[in-house]
Amino acid sequence: MLVRSGIRIASSLIGIVVGIVLAAAIFDGFSTTGTGILEATLIFWIVFLIVNFLALRVLVRQPSVGLAGLLALASTIVSLIIVNLIVSDISIHGVSAYLGATLVIWITTAIADTIGRRMIRARRRV
Repeated sequence: MLVRSGIRIASSLIGIVVGIVLAAAIFDGFSTTGTGILEATLIFWIVFLIVNFLALRVLVRQPSVGLAGLLALASTIVSLIIVNLIVSDISIHGVSAYLGATLVIWITTAIADTIGRRMIRARRRV
């Protein structure tokens, strides 16, 4: 149980870090520093968990796969806005930078979560 939780947390954090680094490299309106990446990752992860929990557990009782994906995308943009407001070493300017960074971070976290789930399944088989 503890190992599964560790794998899930690690994969989520890695997905967020990769997404932030890629977004900073791809989009001109997105800039950050090394410290900003670390701070943004931790704050993004906490805010994303809270927003996603509220959306999936409180607002929607029986989400479909499509609705869960849209809620994850909405949670990502809300988390990114909050991170931009809180973390001084990250700067996002322009709608295209916000939307592009949201998509990049959403995709990288989805890939990281998929890899994490596969690692957990592989551990069960052993």
